[in-house]
Amino acid sequence: TCRSGIVTFLLSTVVTLCDPLCLSPPPPMEDKLYLLQRHLPELLELDALIRHGERHLRVTTVHQVPMGQISLPIHVIELGSQSPNAPVIGFFGGVHGVERIGSQVLMSWLHSLIHRLQWDDQLHRRLEKVRLVFMPMINPGGIWRRTRSNPNGVDLMRNAPIDAMGKAPFLVGGHRISRHLPWYRGKRGEPMEPEAQAVIRTVREKLFSSPFSMSLDCHSGFGRRDRVWCCYARSHRPIPHIAEVYRLKQVFEQTYPNHHPYLIEPQSINYTTHGDLWDYLYDDAQEQQPDHTFLPFTLEMGSWLWVRKNPRQILDFFGYFNPMISHRHHRVLRQHLPFFEFLTAMASNAGNWLPTPKEKQRLTRQAIEHWFRRSDT
Repeated sequence: TCRSGIVTFLLSTVVTLCDPLCLSPPPPMEDKLYLLQRHLPELLELDALIRHGERHLRVTTVHQVPMGQISLPIHVIELGSQSPNAPVIGFFGGVHGVERIGSQVLMSWLHSLIHRLQWDDQLHRRLEKVRLVFMPMINPGGIWRRTRSNPNGVDLMRNAPIDAMGKAPFLVGGHRISRHLPWYRGKRGEPMEPEAQAVIRTVREKLFSSPFSMSLDCHSGFGRRDRVWCCYARSHRPIPHIAEVYRLKQVFEQTYPNHHPYLIEPQSINYTTHGDLWDYLYDDAQEQQPDHTFLPFTLEMGSWLWVRKNPRQILDFFGYFNPMISHRHHRVLRQHLPFFEFLTAMASNAGNWLPTPKEKQRLTRQAIEHWFRRSDT
């Protein structure tokens, strides 16, 4: 009897362990909150912002990333005008999981806007003329795992089906060797990763329909200066809207001569890459909406300066991409807000600064002389 009881107990234990429902029961709410607080506190902060500003925000979930027993949402948040002809500016972040400062900077900007809407009549009037789109955490699985890539090991900013014109830097420019190496593009011929597809759908639906739109994608990890990059990343050839980019640079430097010194330039001056999502989207916009203007930019925060000021960050891989000291972290969260405000104003008043056809010819020549011929010397 004792032996049969033991056998029965062991068999029931095996059956229980083999039951898939028992292997992965949904975690209790307190366990989920604990895991989020430990691995992805930015998502809890974003949810709190959405609840606080729900009166002014339009929120959609464009994808869910499975992470063990938890599903991580990718949110798209809109505020401002709903007119199809209103200019649009999109703010994107969290493409690379190790660069969480990009998501944090955008949430700092969203936090400011939500709280200003409680008392700022001028902001309400501005938002009647312009639409803001936020996608602050494109790769929540990568942020959770503290990796550059998404959970499938693919670098989302090397995942578009386009190749660099000419030679790109080995590995860094994107490769198809192995997902265990950084900058992996994914297998040739396979569909883009779900997170990359979510970005493309969002930009096509929310930005392309507008006669004028801009985007800013926030990154870190390159250089000692903060850079604002325009397309192309895959080619040293200037984009058709290089005159508009040069004009924006002029207006910013004239308006804020003593402000934070951004280096505004095409990305290809520094290096070229395969599979850049914004190159892909820019060319797509040129084909789908040739009469519209879409200007994608990348804010590349110069994290090498943070390492130089705090060399101990070298001991932490995460420290190469994020400010680790509290006061410097707070400074980064606030120092880009005037630039975001400037871009929003430029989008809202695009008709007042976009060049005429005659001005465009002159500005194109100046831009090529300033950026491309200088880079060839």
